[in-house]
Amino acid sequence: MTSLPRNMSRQVKDFILINSAVSYLFSHTLEESPQLTKLIFLSNALRSVHSQAFEHLTELQELEISGNPWLEHLYLGTFSKQGNLTKLLLNFNRFKTLLPGMFDSLKQLETLQMKGNIISDLPPFPFLNLHNLCVLDLSQNMLKDVKRETFSGLARLEILRMNNNLISNMTSDMFHDMSELLELHFEGNKISELADDIFFALTKLKVLNLRGNILTLFSDTVFGFETTNLKELNLRGNRLTELSSLGSLTSLTDLILSSNQLSDLPEDIFRNVTALENLDLSENQLTLLPEMIFHHLFSIKGIYLHKNNLSKVDRKLFEDQILLQQLYLSDNQLETLPLGLLDPFVIQYTVRLHGNPWKCDCHMSYLHDWMLENSRDIEMLDRMLCASPDYLRRRPVVSIKKDQLVCPVSKDDVPDLRSCSLQATGDTVVIKCKVDKCSPLTVKVQFQEDDGCIMEHIVKSERQCSNETIIEIPVQ
Repeated sequence: MTSLPRNMSRQVKDFILINSAVSYLFSHTLEESPQLTKLIFLSNALRSVHSQAFEHLTELQELEISGNPWLEHLYLGTFSKQGNLTKLLLNFNRFKTLLPGMFDSLKQLETLQMKGNIISDLPPFPFLNLHNLCVLDLSQNMLKDVKRETFSGLARLEILRMNNNLISNMTSDMFHDMSELLELHFEGNKISELADDIFFALTKLKVLNLRGNILTLFSDTVFGFETTNLKELNLRGNRLTELSSLGSLTSLTDLILSSNQLSDLPEDIFRNVTALENLDLSENQLTLLPEMIFHHLFSIKGIYLHKNNLSKVDRKLFEDQILLQQLYLSDNQLETLPLGLLDPFVIQYTVRLHGNPWKCDCHMSYLHDWMLENSRDIEMLDRMLCASPDYLRRRPVVSIKKDQLVCPVSKDDVPDLRSCSLQATGDTVVIKCKVDKCSPLTVKVQFQEDDGCIMEHIVKSERQCSNETIIEIPVQ
């Protein structure tokens, strides 16, 4: 199809044209279809749209002209008769700039998208008369600079998307006219710092997406007030080395800090963020976490710590997280887990533990028992492998028998038995040994019967510190 039909029925309200060879919209092309309320041109071969192409479409409510790789501009006055238009989509064309006053007649417009073009500059006050605009999307362009006048007049704007541009800074007053904003997306830009109070006017903001910038520091001082209504904060893929304060984010439920350069965190960094449900700290450089860092995060459902450098975790690290549903500790430097670490959780949950250099010795007993009891809750269980000792290397931990989890004993680990004496009284043998270690002691004594059977006696010293241990073994 190279041109639009001239005999369109007056019953038609929606007209959608996809993947055609139509190259031009002339002033007369749609003059016989004034009843249209929805007109979509998607992935066509449009090269030019006449300034009067939509002059007769006064009832139009939704208009899309997207996916035309040869369409480089629109003429002033193209939308002059579309006073009823509520949705205008101009995505993935080759627009380089906007003409001043291009949208002045669109008093009822609620959604404007111009993503995926090559716009590098915006004229002063480009959206001044769009008093009903709720959604503005200028993502995937080449914008380098935005000022306060860029968003003047957008008092009702609720969602602003400026993703994947070349914006390097935001002025401290650029959001002052946008008190109704609920979502702010500046993903994939070049922003290196945020001024204090820059989001001061955004008291209703729910979502702040700053993923993929080059921030090195983040603090809640950017909001400039005691508490915020923010629900989601996405800082993934920046260069963060420090979080100085998050205390005002008392409504936050989702915090994404993955793919940064965090090596340590203050113990009180999440103290007031008690509504938090999902915390993503993966792909950082964390080596140690303070014992109380997750204290009072009673609502947490997911904690993601994979791909860090954690070599140990404290036994009480997750003791408040009884409702946890997902815990990812994979791809760290953990050799074992402390006794009781995974016991607080009361509902079914999933755990990832693979990719650690697990040391399959006597210190693995707790984790080994827990794994056997909860194997269906561990994702990629077959990839959880022993790194040592050598004779168990590359073996799945779950395949190891408990009696294989042993620690080698050196002469420094046992008392000097040269001072031991034996005394026999009736059917009892008394072994007396002087020890100078303050540690529990377990002694195994084996007897071989006349028939060759081996009888083993195990005695454990309950005292933690004693200078003499006496063991009595009855002889049958």
